[in-house]
Amino acid sequence: MEPTNNPDFQHGYTSGVEGVNRETYEGYLSSQVNTDWLQDRIQEKRTEVTDSDRQLTEAIEARRTAYAELQNHALQVERLDKQVKQREADRQALEADRDNLRERRTKAAPDYSLLAGLLFLVAGISFLAGDLIISHEIVAYALNIRNTNEAWAFAVGLAMVSILLKPAYDRLIEKPYQENPEKNRGKYERFKIALALFSVLTLAVLGWFRYEAYRTDQLKAAINKSVRQLQLNTDPTAATQTLSPSTLSKIEQQLSESSELNLALVNSPWALLSFVLSGILFALAGAVCLGIALPVLSAFWFRWLQADIKLWKLRRRIKRLNQEIAPLDAQLAEQRTQQNVLQHNLDLLPVLDELKEKRQAATDELNELLAELKLAQTDSRISNFNDGYGQGEATRTGLSDEEQRQLRKEMLSLQNGNRINGSNRPVEPRPNGATPDKNTNGKTQGLRPYQTIRKFLSDDM
Repeated sequence: MEPTNNPDFQHGYTSGVEGVNRETYEGYLSSQVNTDWLQDRIQEKRTEVTDSDRQLTEAIEARRTAYAELQNHALQVERLDKQVKQREADRQALEADRDNLRERRTKAAPDYSLLAGLLFLVAGISFLAGDLIISHEIVAYALNIRNTNEAWAFAVGLAMVSILLKPAYDRLIEKPYQENPEKNRGKYERFKIALALFSVLTLAVLGWFRYEAYRTDQLKAAINKSVRQLQLNTDPTAATQTLSPSTLSKIEQQLSESSELNLALVNSPWALLSFVLSGILFALAGAVCLGIALPVLSAFWFRWLQADIKLWKLRRRIKRLNQEIAPLDAQLAEQRTQQNVLQHNLDLLPVLDELKEKRQAATDELNELLAELKLAQTDSRISNFNDGYGQGEATRTGLSDEEQRQLRKEMLSLQNGNRINGSNRPVEPRPNGATPDKNTNGKTQGLRPYQTIRKFLSDDM
């Protein structure tokens, strides 16, 4: 379309010819263009609000579905995690028991071998047996205990002194040295030296007493040989074997010497010391040997028959728990993988708050555009009114007095006719949203008012 054929150009040309203020129509055109632009923007915002509502609905449904699937895997993960943790706790408890038992087994390792422990046990039993025999044969006889059972009971009671001394030896000597060798080394060494000196002294006394007994036996053997020799010196041809008084006197003298030797041996202080010291030595030695042997045997009993068996049972239980934990770990890893995938998919979905904020922002912008559209339409109508008023005023100024009177008369007739026609003629219905036909500047089609008046006046003339 050429510029001269444009309605805005024609209206501007007419307004310029008639001398109408152009700013009024310029305001109208600006408001009209702004109105059209606002209507387009309002339509876009309404579409955006509709899309936001649809996206919000889809996001809510997608989140509901994803969250439901995620909860199923989360419950499986929680259940499997509890089972794995329970079995892990059981395994850790068993491993702690195993480590403690291994530590106890290591600490229970004796300083002596099993063979040494058995030898000390045999030695301790031998000392007890020796003390038992001495008590039964000598002490019971010295106390004139004739009943055999009573004699053995008394002997066993005396022999049990070694058992009584064993706890004292363990608590006072052996145990402190094992717990703190550096601190109690002096006391332990002094005890060993004292026991060794006492043993040597006792062996020396026993050796001397054995020598005295051996010498007495040899002297008695010599006396017996002399007596037999005197008996053999009688006359073998005699009818009767009679001894002479001198021979009998010699024999009696020899027998008296033999009795004196026995009494001297019995009454010897070495005999007294040998019996006393040997009894003490047997009791102490038995206590020491048992104090060494029994802990060694107890340690091997604990290590071989208790700790090793329990360690074997713990290993089996730990192995069984490991076999139970392995498939649970695999299932837990799979469920956690699925949970992470679903959580990632859930995180990729649009955030509901952002969609709501976006929808609210679009709604607010739509409301602002509607408010601006209202103002633009108001400005457009006001500018249109001002433009029509200006053109009518310009037309009225160009008419003569006679034309103005004729114009008023005709305008009054037109108004009355319009009132009559408007009251009798029914209003034609309009389709929804329909508006009266207007040209591009918003005014009804047909002649301008001043053109209508001029045409009317020219017809009358």
